[in-house]
Amino acid sequence: MAQPRLQVLAAAALVLALAAGGVATAFEFEEATVDAIQLGFRNGSLTSAALVRFYLDRIARLNPQLRAVIEVNPDAPAQAARADAERAASGGRCAAGLHGVPVLLKDNIATRDRLNTTAGSLALLGSVVRRDAGVAARLRRAGAVILGKANPSEWSNFRQVDPGWSARGGQTKVRIISAQNLLYYHNCISKLFILSQI
Repeated sequence: MAQPRLQVLAAAALVLALAAGGVATAFEFEEATVDAIQLGFRNGSLTSAALVRFYLDRIARLNPQLRAVIEVNPDAPAQAARADAERAASGGRCAAGLHGVPVLLKDNIATRDRLNTTAGSLALLGSVVRRDAGVAARLRRAGAVILGKANPSEWSNFRQVDPGWSARGGQTKVRIISAQNLLYYHNCISKLFILSQI
């Protein structure tokens, strides 16, 4: 009698553990930190490809109103798939730092790829840069996925324009930065600074 009861309890424990494991590994995309993203990569609840799809969908849905992104990278899905393959081939050892994490760059940061680098100006549309800017090169070496370009103030306020306006992207409607987001951006910039020292 004790043996069947023990088997039932063991089976119930296994079902509960599997159910809890499924809930515990569900990835929360909203306001995910780099650490949370890397944890998701390591525990299998997230892939770079899924994360890039999520952000590209979000950009497609919200950007017509916000005008925060001036251009998305057509190569981002391929970069994400490559990061996933590298992570699988390394047994997850490269799931650290910015490897496989999508990033947006301001449109005045040069990238030697299919993205334009225009500083928000129509005058530079279609121009080709000779090489990646230093920060873009370091991000690529770290394995980051270049998701696209953010809409800057045209010429980065070199000339007098409304903050967040560029001829190429129009008026950005994202101006509210909470103290929590400011701290998050500070932490990201600190990590990028550390990365730039490598």
